[in-house]
Amino acid sequence: MPRISRLDRSEVSPELTTIYDRYLQERGNVPYFFRTVAHRPQIFETMIAHMEAVLRTGTLSTKLKELVVVRTSQLNCTAYCLASHTAISLKLGWTTEHLEALKDWQTSSLFSEAEKEAIHLAEVMTLRSHEYSDEDMARLRRFYSEGEVVELMASVGLFNYFNRFNNMLRMEPTQPATAEELAEAGVEPAHA
Repeated sequence: MPRISRLDRSEVSPELTTIYDRYLQERGNVPYFFRTVAHRPQIFETMIAHMEAVLRTGTLSTKLKELVVVRTSQLNCTAYCLASHTAISLKLGWTTEHLEALKDWQTSSLFSEAEKEAIHLAEVMTLRSHEYSDEDMARLRRFYSEGEVVELMASVGLFNYFNRFNNMLRMEPTQPATAEELAEAGVEPAHA
């Protein structure tokens, strides 16, 4: 049972309905986290805008950002975010083997040196951010511009926030939307 209720499409304002419909079209569901945050429309709208800016803009690929999101969620033991972002990562081209190898990335041959530096950043930023040394930053900067470092850090930071929020709420993985909700949004169930 959720600690805070999740709002259905019929319970939100027209502005939020537009966001719900976009996610119903793209994912076939509206994540439970989003449905919970929708209790505060301004927080919800700005959270979505920030998440989309972090994950969908810049020069780094969404694929790389999702890799550090998955590692961050592994470290924080957030089953909710892992379920969602593992599925997204697989659609973007990572394999199950890649995602499982994140736990031993230092010795894995599956990741490039650049990817390993991004994973290292995610780990240190998540577990002990005060310990990221100048040497660590210099190694990271061999592969990424200052703006790209900001993109990586924003991805990790955003999901540390999301992970903690969802862990506190004991959020279970999102289920597909109902046929009725998909129909209200004009989404064919087969396309969800």
